[in-house]
Amino acid sequence: MESACYVQSHPYQNHVLGADVFRATHQHSPVLPPSPKPDPPRSPQQPCKLVTDPLTGRSYTKGRLLGKGGFARCYEMAEVGTSKAYAVKVIPHSRVAKPHQKEKIVNEIELHRELHHKHVVKFSHHFEDSENIYIFLEICSRKSLAHIWKARHTLLEPEVRYYLKQIISGLKYLHLKGILHRDLKLGNFFINDSMELKVGDFGLAARLEPPEQRKKTICGTPNYLAPEVLYRQGHGPESDIWSLGCVMYTLLCGTPPFETSDLKETYRCIKQVKYTLPACLSSAAKHLLMAILKRTPGERLTLDQILEHEFFTKGYTPDKLPVSSCVMVPDLHPPNPAKSLFTKVAKSLFGKHKSKTKKSPSEEKDDISKLVSGLVKTSICRQLSYKTVDGNEVAPVASPTLNGNSSPVETLTEEASGKSISRSVHGSLVSSSDAFEDCVTASGVMETALEVLKDCLSSMPAGNTGSM
Repeated sequence: MESACYVQSHPYQNHVLGADVFRATHQHSPVLPPSPKPDPPRSPQQPCKLVTDPLTGRSYTKGRLLGKGGFARCYEMAEVGTSKAYAVKVIPHSRVAKPHQKEKIVNEIELHRELHHKHVVKFSHHFEDSENIYIFLEICSRKSLAHIWKARHTLLEPEVRYYLKQIISGLKYLHLKGILHRDLKLGNFFINDSMELKVGDFGLAARLEPPEQRKKTICGTPNYLAPEVLYRQGHGPESDIWSLGCVMYTLLCGTPPFETSDLKETYRCIKQVKYTLPACLSSAAKHLLMAILKRTPGERLTLDQILEHEFFTKGYTPDKLPVSSCVMVPDLHPPNPAKSLFTKVAKSLFGKHKSKTKKSPSEEKDDISKLVSGLVKTSICRQLSYKTVDGNEVAPVASPTLNGNSSPVETLTEEASGKSISRSVHGSLVSSSDAFEDCVTASGVMETALEVLKDCLSSMPAGNTGSM
């Protein structure tokens, strides 16, 4: 790759060319000298503690400030009587006095109110009074990915896969509805109490138009803008995908790919697609980023192609992340494919759903013998026949017959000790999940089988010979 085009700090990192309602409240602002003016009675930007819908009469108490942007502020509000909480976007009429400004707010409401998806912030309702416009949205108690990124700086690849899959799910829905977000960034991905991600803030969203009819306005956040936007060719679905690649890079590397100390230099790096890939990234992550951050929009991967990339298909993705991962590295435990297989088989034999006809201990041991024999023949030997040792193909390993006078556990132990399979096989068994790229060997499968079967045998009830 070409030389790096970023440094550690970036004064434009959170700068937005448009509305950005949910920006974190602790971001740095220019320091101004103290104003000698007395406090005004009540500013339009400071709504009263109780807000009432003039049409329905429902009242809401205003709580803490959640975020602020160019046109509005977002507060936590609770409905009087039900205590139901909302994230409420409060837009003073004075800030949208011009017709085109008012049109933007109306457009945002019209677009957002028709969206219903698990990974899109839910639109509830809106109203206005003499001072402000109020947009009531689903509240996300864990704030945003920007807050997690600021606390953690970088995330693990399994975490990045966890969040990206949800972003892609929401983004696919938007694109199918003919809607472009146009401002995808960490601050616009919100996390609810269940650690589920929601795409939000549709202040810059627009309907997809044919290329010749697209608006050429440069809008969005500088670090995430696509080259075609800077060249005033307009936004398309590919522009959102470019921003998605920048989000992925930022979560994995700790800084946006094109970040510099100067805005013009950042734009130059974006146009020339100049960035570096740290050596700490996996080869799959590097390959995916290069396939997304392409200068030509048509050469970028689609959302479906991204999900089919080996970064997702061969990497472990947790079903859920702990809340502690918002501030510290989580302790993730990838599943053991072999153990899961044998545990399921064991449960089917010795689980709660037992046959009404009680089997004798000898019959149950016979069942286990058949199970072990079948697994050894079909799972282990068949896979070993396709493995190679130092470039030479290994012949299929014949499965020894279990001795009827010995227990299946004893027989398996003899096989495991007598046949040093793990020393002759270089490679891994095919599994459904490559957990952190660790491989399960043939001996690992056998050891897991021994553990599960020993547990099963130890929990088997003793034979009641007196009743026979």
